[in-house]
Amino acid sequence: MRVYLDNCCFNRPFDDQSQARIRLEAEAKLEIQQRIKGRKIELAWSYILEHENQANPFEERRDVIDGWKKTAIIDIEEAPEILHQAREIADRGIRAKDALHIACAIAAECKFFLTTDDVLAKKMTGFSGIIVIDPTRFIIEVT
Repeated sequence: MRVYLDNCCFNRPFDDQSQARIRLEAEAKLEIQQRIKGRKIELAWSYILEHENQANPFEERRDVIDGWKKTAIIDIEEAPEILHQAREIADRGIRAKDALHIACAIAAECKFFLTTDDVLAKKMTGFSGIIVIDPTRFIIEVT
């Protein structure tokens, strides 16, 4: 099973853990990491994830997230097909960067796109080609 984690998902363990939902999502994300390390789940990476991570103002977070690139089994580069797919996804009212992430995940043949962004997940409901889900639901319902 191949997954793509967006930047907010990668950053969840660094967020303020005082809210129960954030703690649960952070724990779920850490469990997903363990399954990636144990090769039970495959991780996809992309140029837009790299770009967004490099803009992270927190060096420690940036370095930790960057370390996951070498764990990924595929690294998607920009291509005309990806840009075209991203434009179609953006037509659903999705921000350009999010659309690029999803287009990269589809190009990487991921079954799941993991995010902590509820608005993004809701807008992608019913989209064929990939399942957009938060890390907690992924652990409970999928694995």
